[in-house]
Order: sequence, then C-alpha cells, then structure tokens
Amino acid sequence: MERLDATGYLAAPGWTDEVAGRLENVIAVHDRLVIAAGSPQPKARFVRSVWLDVHRARVESIGDAARQLRAIQRNWALYSTEQHRRAALIEEKLPHLSAKPLAFPSRAPAAPLGSWTLVDRDTILLAPTCTHFAPNGEVRFVEDKEGPPSRAYLKLQEALTVLGEMPGAGARCLDAGASPGGWTWVLAQLGADVLAVDRSPLDPAVAALPGVRFESASAFSIQPNTHGPFDWIFSDVICYPPRLLEWARRWVDSGRCENFVCTIKFQDDDTTADPYAIAEEFAAIPGSRVVHLVNNKHELTWMRTAASPSV
Repeated sequence: MERLDATGYLAAPGWTDEVAGRLENVIAVHDRLVIAAGSPQPKARFVRSVWLDVHRARVESIGDAARQLRAIQRNWALYSTEQHRRAALIEEKLPHLSAKPLAFPSRAPAAPLGSWTLVDRDTILLAPTCTHFAPNGEVRFVEDKEGPPSRAYLKLQEALTVLGEMPGAGARCLDAGASPGGWTWVLAQLGADVLAVDRSPLDPAVAALPGVRFESASAFSIQPNTHGPFDWIFSDVICYPPRLLEWARRWVDSGRCENFVCTIKFQDDDTTADPYAIAEEFAAIPGSRVVHLVNNKHELTWMRTAASPSV
C-alpha cells in the first residue's frame, strides 16, 4: 500500500468542475472525486466530504481488497466510480454500515469512517479518515411530513447536526426571513424562544407554537442596536450574498450574538466574475465554517460559533 501526498474532494452532484477549478495541483478526477496533491485546500466549498491521507492499494482479488481494508479499520464507505459490480462484491465482504436515517436531534456518529473507490480492476484509492461522519457526506434524517410547513426544516436539522451544537431550551433565537416557518418549527421543537421575522406571515400552526413570537418586518431590519442580544441567529432568506455578509458582520462585530447559521444563496443573475468568491469572506469571520449540505442546492451554509475554529 502506497501513501500518496494527496487529498480527495468529493464534490456535490453537479459541482465537480467548480471544485476542480478551485484546487491547485489536481492529479486525477474519478467521477465526483477530485484528487489534488498536498494537504487539504480550503477554497473548494461545494464539497460533501474531504478524504484525508489518501492511499493507493494494489489488490489481487475481491477477498484481498476486503482484507486490506479491514486490516486498517472497521468502517468503510464505498464511493463507486469504476468496476461497479466488483466494487459491490468487495463492499459485501466489509462490515455493514447502517443506512438508517438519523432522528433529530441526535449526535453525529463518532466512530471513524473511511472512504474508498475502485479505480480499476486491481487498484483501490482509500482514505482512512474523512471530514464527514456520513458515508459520502450523504446524511439523511427521519422526515416529519405533518409538522413543518416546508422541507426547508431538513436543511437546519442537517446544519446543526454537522455543526455539533444547537440551541437548548430557552435559548434566545432570531429567525430572519422565517416564513413559512420551517426553521422556526425546528427551533421551537428544541424548546428555544424564537423571534421569527418576515414580511410574509408564518404558517398558523408554527405561529401558535410555544416560545414563538412573530414580527412583520424585513429580515435585515433587525439590527444589534435595536434588538437582541440573541444566543443564536438564523437566516434562510433569499438575498444577494453581499447583503447577508454586511448584516452578519454587523451582528458579529456588535458582540450581541455569537452563534449563526445562515444560507448563502447565489443568484442566477449575478454577473460578477466570480460569484462564489464571497464564500471566502464569510469563512474569514473568526469561528466560521462554510459548507455545502445535502439539502443545499445553489447555496452554501455559513455556520459560526464562538468556540469553533475557522474552517
């Protein structure tokens, strides 16, 4: 087995070219898996999972491939790119990984998870450590088809689980641009006290939940000098990213809130030379992470806590 001085980047579906274009020293592309020489590079944002410490292994048979993987650790997730039938037979000989959806709220699995792919009949690329706890970054949740007014609630459940922190009972939360109330619904289920702000009304069932207070106003009219402090600020509002960045910085600089989860929604009519470059400005805010979630589309999610290192 050969250790490569390389890192793997599993791009979100449809974002392979964007990811490869952000990386330096790309040495191979296997479907959505982009391999680049050297240590992890932070500017590839539309990524589901990063493969750390990539190795290449020559295998003599299906059984030999499974033995080599099991000798390293127990848990492996297949990302199939070539030789799909052969890869599936190897996977069958590895310990089973549960595909059961997570029930929210719950902690992300803590067991180490590696990833591998068969790039030709006798060659495996593998990484014993990945940055995401779910196979190929595809985290799923038990869905509630009756309570929330929209499927947007899944985005917040995923963000909080990936972040590893969430509001507790009585936490003071602002949901800016809340209508129809999917995110407010999640926060109310956690027992938080929520100020939901939007020009459009909340779904009546959400507005009636304990701890929810609605204010009819523009999302960004809520300012540090007139509102707060808050324990958490949330926003899934549709707006141009620079406007969200300016508002978020104002709150961070004020010290009147330390924890944020906000969706960066890129606009189809953005004519700037590099519309995604602004993600680095969000990432530069101390304590920030900028990630692409399963439930993001033409979006990224900015997450920030006072205790978190920047990523």
